[in-house]
Amino acid sequence: MTHVVTENCIKCKYTDCVDVCPVDCFKEGPNFLVIDPDECIDCAVCIPECPANAIFAEEDVPQDQIHFIKINAELSPEFPTISRSKKPLDDADEWNNVPDKLQYLEK
Repeated sequence: MTHVVTENCIKCKYTDCVDVCPVDCFKEGPNFLVIDPDECIDCAVCIPECPANAIFAEEDVPQDQIHFIKINAELSPEFPTISRSKKPLDDADEWNNVPDKLQYLEK
């Protein structure tokens, strides 16, 4: 199994999760992170580190977020690896918990 970054990461891109990942499986897009399912070792240390509560074990992804399993898998080869935390997007706090952000996902 793998872990999945879901919709609430869009336009927030907090990177607290990146520092704790022992295998550098996070990939960075312009306004969203994804987890490479081929590199994730299912350790779950990233889940409590995410301030946006946007990371789930694949089997625990909420039903309305299931499509993010495919999004993470499709985008992970396109995005570069991120292995150190960075400052979140400038307006991340304003976007945290805003619903229906998929339309804002930048690839």
